[in-house]
Amino acid sequence: MVPDIGRGSRTHGLLVYLYGPGRREEHTDAHLVGSWDGFAPDPGRDTGLDPDPKVTLARLTAALDLRVKQAGDRAPAKHVWHCSVRTAPGDRRLDDEEWNAVAQRIVHATGIAPAGDPDGCRWIAVRHAEDHIHIVATLIRGDLRNPRLNYDFNKAQAECRRIEQEMGLRRLNAGDGTAAKNPSSAEKFKAERTGRPETSRETLREAVRRAVAGADSEEEFFTRLREAGVRVKLRHAPSGDALGYNVALPGDRNRDGDPVWYPGSKLAPDLSLPMIRLRLTDGAAEPSAPAVAVDRTNWSPPARQRRNAVVIAERSATLLERDEDGEAAAQLVGIGELLDAVAQTSPATTRAELAAAARAFERATRSHVRAERADTRALRSAARGIVQAGGALGRGEDGGTTAMLVSTLVLVTLAAARWHSARGHAQQAHASRQAAAHLRTAYRQAAATPMRVLHDQGRALPEAQRRTHEATLRAVLPEKVVRAEGMEARTDALIATLAQAEQAGHDPKALLRQAIDMRELDTAAEVNDVLVWRLRHLAQLPAHPGEIPRRPQAGTRPTKSSASHTSERNAPTAAVRPPVPNPRSRPPHR
Repeated sequence: MVPDIGRGSRTHGLLVYLYGPGRREEHTDAHLVGSWDGFAPDPGRDTGLDPDPKVTLARLTAALDLRVKQAGDRAPAKHVWHCSVRTAPGDRRLDDEEWNAVAQRIVHATGIAPAGDPDGCRWIAVRHAEDHIHIVATLIRGDLRNPRLNYDFNKAQAECRRIEQEMGLRRLNAGDGTAAKNPSSAEKFKAERTGRPETSRETLREAVRRAVAGADSEEEFFTRLREAGVRVKLRHAPSGDALGYNVALPGDRNRDGDPVWYPGSKLAPDLSLPMIRLRLTDGAAEPSAPAVAVDRTNWSPPARQRRNAVVIAERSATLLERDEDGEAAAQLVGIGELLDAVAQTSPATTRAELAAAARAFERATRSHVRAERADTRALRSAARGIVQAGGALGRGEDGGTTAMLVSTLVLVTLAAARWHSARGHAQQAHASRQAAAHLRTAYRQAAATPMRVLHDQGRALPEAQRRTHEATLRAVLPEKVVRAEGMEARTDALIATLAQAEQAGHDPKALLRQAIDMRELDTAAEVNDVLVWRLRHLAQLPAHPGEIPRRPQAGTRPTKSSASHTSERNAPTAAVRPPVPNPRSRPPHR
């Protein structure tokens, strides 16, 4: 059950809308289900004294506004309190008596009309659809004082949670006051009217998030915003220092023809200028000093930056499993920036799902656990490198490393979900799981071609070589993984990867143990796929298997966390031929 509260100054105008046909003829059988005394005139069903609904509507307006007129100048300018209460999709249909009980509980909980108080505000509850009601109250009590409405939205939310439990409705996650402001009904209707897929507020929020992802300075942040086509207006102190900023979409104007400006703090609590400055100061990106050294001669810039990000994301997932809440909260912010960077540079095949994942995870970056002044330079540097390297083409090595990185980000977002769940952050945990679901879809899209090639290469190996690597899998993989996956199910890509790692000079058994020890595998939907990408990253094999792997120099060996932790001067340079397929087997797909 979802409450939505707003305030206005025109009682009659709101009632005309509630009893009217709606903007899309969606209002049917508008009628009262409750009122302050149970005897308020009902323009929807009263046909006795006043058969004309307009006359009854005027009488209802006058009754609601009576105390407002009596208070005169003491009445607030916005004296109309409006709360819509909607059941969740799939909930049973409540009858009028149940909706009346809901309305009475809401006005009591918020202080509009406490039970047993004869001087409570006048209110009505109008129903014109099966799944929701509108509560309208005028904010002057019978003693002509203003009601105390502190935290009315939070109180309405809490009461709705209790109503859900008692009435057997779907129980929604409780809010904690850290969510971004939802678009108003007026903003939604305007988006529909102008043909926009979403409201200006939502478009601007995403644009600001993407602009700050990996930005090195305040100036770069504002430059990125303007380059994205967003109008920017700075607010300055008398000294000339910037105090804040407002953003607007080109062409988005109000009825007076002026741009509709949104302060950063009204887009999301962490997008105010002071909060952005704190992020830039605490985790200043260092583009000249890559956090992870990889073979910088073999991969394109987008592929190289994605490989860097794989190791950094793995490290962040490990930090989320510790008990240092402030450090973990800071990592969540950095992970959000990394997702935004990947989403805005992703190939067309995965762009929609990655953008949806970044949008969902945005909610997981904010909670009441305060992020300490932590070193998030690695994450911000990874985000910055991905943005500066530009977009991947979605094929070849660039597309393969996108699949490699997305596979890692699935586990990172699941680690975030566990972290939030352990602390009772229901909305943030749900958002993390939503992000993981979108990332899994994006992974399947990105990995389809390289995994198909790997499966063909694995099936094309000589039988003796296949049996050797199957024995390695049985010896090294945990027994529960073997039982869950089955040795005959989808191991061709894993076998092909072990064969290529061996050809590149690695010990397959040691490399596989290292891949297993990197992180848990319990949350992986496809354990074989996760191990494939870990192995290919550790051995610095091409993410796109059509390319030739490189042999490391003699005397070098991958470390526990990643082969890419080795220095650039020790990077592998000697190339070898790919595995020779069995001439009697089907040739690998290229």
